[in-house]
Amino acid sequence: MDFRRRRLAVTLRNQLNYPLQFNPFVFSKIFLLWVAIGIVGGVIAGLYWTVLEGFLHFLAPIQGLWVIPLMAAAGLLAGFIIHKLGDPGEMDLIVNNVRFKGGHLEPKNNPSMILSSWLCIASGGSAGPEAPLVQVVGSTGTWIAKKMKIRGEDLRSLTIAGMAAAFTALFGAPLGGTLFALEILHHKHVVEYYQALIPAFVASCSSYVIFILITHIGIGPTWNFPVYSAPELNDFFYAMLYALAGTAAGWLFIFTVRQCRSLFKRLRVPIYIKMMVGGLLIGTIAYYVPLSRYFSHDELNILLEEQTTLEFLLILLVAKILAISFTVTSGWRGGFIIPLFFVGATVGLIVNNLFPGQNLPLILVSCMAAINACVTRTPISTIILLSTLTGFHHFIPIMFASLTGFFLAPKTPLINAQLGVKE
Repeated sequence: MDFRRRRLAVTLRNQLNYPLQFNPFVFSKIFLLWVAIGIVGGVIAGLYWTVLEGFLHFLAPIQGLWVIPLMAAAGLLAGFIIHKLGDPGEMDLIVNNVRFKGGHLEPKNNPSMILSSWLCIASGGSAGPEAPLVQVVGSTGTWIAKKMKIRGEDLRSLTIAGMAAAFTALFGAPLGGTLFALEILHHKHVVEYYQALIPAFVASCSSYVIFILITHIGIGPTWNFPVYSAPELNDFFYAMLYALAGTAAGWLFIFTVRQCRSLFKRLRVPIYIKMMVGGLLIGTIAYYVPLSRYFSHDELNILLEEQTTLEFLLILLVAKILAISFTVTSGWRGGFIIPLFFVGATVGLIVNNLFPGQNLPLILVSCMAAINACVTRTPISTIILLSTLTGFHHFIPIMFASLTGFFLAPKTPLINAQLGVKE
């Protein structure tokens, strides 16, 4: 025993006398792969966003009654693309493949995902580019891993790193995007893939820089939120109280999506017909409630700037929930995270109308955190994402609201693959 102690002491003394050196891991192949996936992800996200902005610039001026035939035609065309090039799947498939197929995301249907999602998002679908990009960049991570003959958990980690790079590029939050990519995979064990945390974070940081360089999007909050004063102790309790409204909206959204999903499953028609029908429904809603159109990246700022009545907000809430539900269940491509934040902000404004004189920034961020945590089961990353997107830098009230939405969520998650049952 004494011999071992003396040997350990000699070893430690020798190490302390070593000259300062870089950690050799920084120059290892696997670390450079993490960086490379982030760079590739940033380039893909940047080019995708640039082209999407071009489509939006071309299609956004089409307003009024013309919105209905436009969105019906867009759904039909996007459906033909999916029918001919292959169905790329949705978030359920991504989660299922990462969890039960060793992290293998197939890139063969990426052209179908890219082309169809451009049409769906640019024409006015109520779903954003986060889900398509997660599929594309995540599968690129799988492809790179296979080319480098990487197997096992390292392959899964590279796939998750690609997913995180995509989330980060769009949300502008490297830590939030990293945690979201990990949390979305399971609704209970948020650290199940803890070994992918550092790869995802490294890829997120490099993706973030490349995306900003390509798109020239500024660094700072995405939405113009009202200023929040220094938090008080009561704010934490108020945050949980306001979060009840956001959680109720989350339940309503999940119920609506399930009913719409059941409705479209009964339609025994090709996917392009389903998507055309979805386009007609979304377009009709957009005609009567224009603010429900698109995935709400810019519309949320408009909502915060306008003077709105309680009646308008209630109509907008119902219209937006229906628009998102029809979008994600009729085959239209896109993600519902940013649209959910819009719904949460609408609920917050309704609460503020019903009980004027309250702390508006706290109401808004509490409802937004609660609905997202309730629907996506991502309470930790929601805190960081919302703080980055809104400039609301006091974490603790958001934390209380996010956990309220998470723990009061329905037993069965909206993303079925989160249950842990192989599909």
